[in-house]
Amino acid sequence: MESNNVREIIQQNIRKKNHFSDKLMPKIFLFMALISVVTTFGIVYTLIFDSIKFFSQVPISEVFSTKLSPLSKNPSFGFLPLLNGTFFTTIIAMLVAVPIGMGAAIYLSQFASEQIRKILKPVLEVLAGIPTIVYGFFAYSFVTPLLMKLIPSLGAKNVLSPGIVMGIMIIPMVASLSEDAMNAVPEIMKEGAMGLGSTKLETTTKVIIPASISGIVASVVLAISRAIGETMIVTIASGSAKNFTFDITQSMQTMTAYIVEFTSGDAGSGTVGYYSLYAVGLILFIFTLIINLIAQYIARKYREEY
Repeated sequence: MESNNVREIIQQNIRKKNHFSDKLMPKIFLFMALISVVTTFGIVYTLIFDSIKFFSQVPISEVFSTKLSPLSKNPSFGFLPLLNGTFFTTIIAMLVAVPIGMGAAIYLSQFASEQIRKILKPVLEVLAGIPTIVYGFFAYSFVTPLLMKLIPSLGAKNVLSPGIVMGIMIIPMVASLSEDAMNAVPEIMKEGAMGLGSTKLETTTKVIIPASISGIVASVVLAISRAIGETMIVTIASGSAKNFTFDITQSMQTMTAYIVEFTSGDAGSGTVGYYSLYAVGLILFIFTLIINLIAQYIARKYREEY
């Protein structure tokens, strides 16, 4: 009888309260969640709509050629030089960022003391807060002259220098996210491995890293996407040479640098060159999407659940 009275009192209190906020707030939260979805659809629509205008005037066979001269009297739009430049700068950046970032993550999560971790991690993450244009001038005015002393054939504008600096820039992304993934592995797994006689290094390489592989893959993919989409470093240090070459000591132009070059006013609105910006942007978007889909597949396949 007493429980019924309590239940009635609760129901009366509920009816007395104003639940306007309870009905309104979920709608506000839904609106906030839909903003990113609507924005994504808007970006995709803009890229596809304007890219169609470009591909209606330029055949696909020309797009996948090696001749790119959009401002010449007889313009040609072969995007392979841009893909080539983007590919090489990204590969160089990842060759720098992944080993160093993973090494830093392993040290911070498994070997460093708490006092050292509190000092090193903030210092490492400071790199992520430096503006990319500063990295660009650093690559052009410091790294390139230094490399020219080691490689006499290195051009003043080249792919090697911005690739290295891009790798330095995304080290905090790889290191921080990988460290978080390693720290998320249950401590009992580490203790069990060491209890069986494994060394700390063996425990890290054979237990911790395999168990956190999904988070590590996510950090690498985010770093790749960041490198592909980087603009200012390659614009300043790599130059605008639209050559299809495999020589990383020479200047190449990336997709993002091409977009920057044309948005500075070289291409008039409504021209084929203007719509080529959207075509390059669409290709860049597709590449990034494919990389993310592959990463999600790898992460799901090797994900460990505890």
